Amino acid sequence: MIPLTTTLPNGLRIIHLPTDSQVAYCGFAVHAGARDEKENEHGLAHFVEHALFKGTHKRKAWHILNRMENVGGELNAYTTKESTFVYAIFMEKDFDRAVELLSDLIIHSQFPENELKKEYEVILDEIQSYEDTPSELIFDDFENMLFDGHPIGHHILGMKKTLKKFNTATCKSFLEQYYTAGNMVFFSMSNTDFKQVIKIAEKYISLIPRQKAPILREKPHLIQTLATSRKKKTHLSHVIMGSRAYDMHNNKRYPLFLLNNLLGGPGMNSRLNVVLREKKGWVYHVESNITSYTDTGVFSIYFGTDPKNREQAIGLVEKEITRLCVNKLTTTQLAAVKKQAVGQLGVAGDNKESLFLGLGKSFLHYNRYETLPEVFAKIEKITAEQMLETANEILHPAGLFRLVYE
Repeated sequence: MIPLTTTLPNGLRIIHLPTDSQVAYCGFAVHAGARDEKENEHGLAHFVEHALFKGTHKRKAWHILNRMENVGGELNAYTTKESTFVYAIFMEKDFDRAVELLSDLIIHSQFPENELKKEYEVILDEIQSYEDTPSELIFDDFENMLFDGHPIGHHILGMKKTLKKFNTATCKSFLEQYYTAGNMVFFSMSNTDFKQVIKIAEKYISLIPRQKAPILREKPHLIQTLATSRKKKTHLSHVIMGSRAYDMHNNKRYPLFLLNNLLGGPGMNSRLNVVLREKKGWVYHVESNITSYTDTGVFSIYFGTDPKNREQAIGLVEKEITRLCVNKLTTTQLAAVKKQAVGQLGVAGDNKESLFLGLGKSFLHYNRYETLPEVFAKIEKITAEQMLETANEILHPAGLFRLVYE
């Protein structure tokens, strides 16, 4: 299916992907996240996302929760470093109901103080739970180290000392600044006729204020490669290694995607999993990841291991990375990597919620949606020379940062 797009008079962009399913999806993607908080606002973007569900002009929190639940639907939201998503999943016949509710949250949220007090405790518990999970916490600590305290490295959940400073006025100010027509997209996926989607959108979404918030983001400055360790009361030694990577507009992210998939991606046959788990038995889990932001990116490798095996495991990781930096992939190897990646993307594309969220993210940042066939075509064009060049630019052991919990 080919996505259909339009723009409302208030400047809000709409993208709709037709499907033949009776299950429908719609939501708002907001171009604002943890990176856009001021120094004394760490955690505000995530806090506002939570507090959107706590009351509007005409609904209390209980009514908001029941509005979709009563027809078997779901409401959800999440915050990233650069964006926020608020969306619903429901039966297609309830499309109007879902759009009306989501628009009410975006336009009329009141952030009542009594509800905010309860939400402080919920998020404080979330922070505590996160801090008690070193295999998750280390990723945020690593990004904060990698970007040397730059806003893009800040923890999305924020800090305890800033959370309790948030109040109704703080939340409304953030909402009014960023949740505007020029700073969002409305995205949907259903078998609803596109003309009907536009009609419903005009009925509710045209009320969203037009203005576009200025994006005052500074690109992270370069810093020297760093390796450090922190004492943690954990049985395992947790290790994360990595570097800055390509931003979301750089086409070199495609060769990096293949390298990441080959090295420590989701396949059990990834090189790091074979070496560290299958051959040595030193880790239960090892992974590599890439994240692309608007002006930078992150490549990382994570594993947890017994402290006595840590240095040997690090050595093996560096050995595998060096192989990719020195040895150009053969024609057969490159073909196999491409075949696996295309298959994995195809399987992942069958996850409807993931497909829907990808639709919103793509339109928010690129003003278009890249279909799977288009992605497959770009993958097929990647050469072994591009893979080697990318490996040396991003993966080379000499340029890797390292953080160890010991």
